[in-house]
Amino acid sequence: MSQAIAPPSGRFVTVLTALSDNTYLSAVRAGMVAVVPLTIIGGLFTVIANPPVKKWADAVAPHLPLLQVPVTATFGILAVVACFAIAFDLGTRLKQDPLVSAVIATVIFMMTQINPADQTFITDGLGSKGLFTAILVALICVRVQKLFTDWNLVIKLPESVPQMVYESFLSLIPLAFLVIVFWLIRYVAHVDINQLVQKAFSPLLFALNTLPGILVYAFLVTLLWSVGINGDNALDAIVSPIFLTYLLDNSAAMSRHQPLPYITANGFFSTFVNIGGTGATIALALVLWNSKAQSYRKVARLSLPTQIFNINEPIFFGLPIVLNPVLMIPYVISALVLTTGTYLLMYFNLIHRPYVAVPWTTPPIIGQYLVTGGDWRAAVWGAISIFIAMFIYYPFAKAAQRQRLAAEVQARVAHQEPTNVAI
Repeated sequence: MSQAIAPPSGRFVTVLTALSDNTYLSAVRAGMVAVVPLTIIGGLFTVIANPPVKKWADAVAPHLPLLQVPVTATFGILAVVACFAIAFDLGTRLKQDPLVSAVIATVIFMMTQINPADQTFITDGLGSKGLFTAILVALICVRVQKLFTDWNLVIKLPESVPQMVYESFLSLIPLAFLVIVFWLIRYVAHVDINQLVQKAFSPLLFALNTLPGILVYAFLVTLLWSVGINGDNALDAIVSPIFLTYLLDNSAAMSRHQPLPYITANGFFSTFVNIGGTGATIALALVLWNSKAQSYRKVARLSLPTQIFNINEPIFFGLPIVLNPVLMIPYVISALVLTTGTYLLMYFNLIHRPYVAVPWTTPPIIGQYLVTGGDWRAAVWGAISIFIAMFIYYPFAKAAQRQRLAAEVQARVAHQEPTNVAI
């Protein structure tokens, strides 16, 4: 008997859904969220130390070393915090003591960042340069801890011993094993783990900062949302560390008064493309504000306040856009057009590149202004982007409106209700 084969698109969506729910990727995603406050505070002091106004810059110049302290204290230990947070979350998911998991992973990561020549920490490795190593170390350490626990290769003290002491001895053997293994790899075999991991991720690091690469990402995110899967969550664990690395490198370049190397740094997609939410749906709400279809009009007006803060679930599921062929098309197209336009403007240095982290709920126009460190041209482009998205949505929204009005007429006729609605 022949077995039915799922279409490639169906298998592709299934794979991405599985990635979204994967335990390890979910832990990475949680760890990336945990470092967001550090990036916001560090970004704020980066702007204060490198203001866009010359008079302000001259005024703060004598105090620059002091203003750089919070930047170093946040961006400088980002990988350490990420390692701790990822291991803590993964330990919770694997039913280990999360604090013990986090401590083990952090100790091992810190050990890999020591310069044996002078026994000091390699400070670059504690920040953006060590982010991918931190992720890898956190996942490996917690997985090893879980294996030792499952195989009962741990020291168990009597139950009368205080719980804190009991848990600390549980971690002793897996910690000793991990210390020996990573010591052998890093210092006996002389393997530069940071460099090795960076090299492994270098193709993806390069691709996502190119126009074709970021367009593929934009297409996947909006396509997944269109079929009811949270596209941002599905891909975030993979791309978030990369976009964050871009942002940290841009911020460091700004502090050194050098050209910013990355266009698609964290904030590019969330601020310039996801205007009012993924797919720039605030434009659709504005198009349908006075829709002849009462249901569309209500959804548009009720959803607009939340879309000011980039929360678009009410309009996305209320119209709906999901699994709606008429509205799925402009939903994807608008993201691709805004991605292309923003990329080209930044590529030719017509607007600044992102180097300041802002919350994803920052309203449009304000977000573009802040993420570029106060570039008014970015704010203007943010306003123009809304009109561009409205232009894209307009013919499709009108087609959807005609369909909805026809359905309402048919429903009224079926119930023998009079109607004067013009289609």
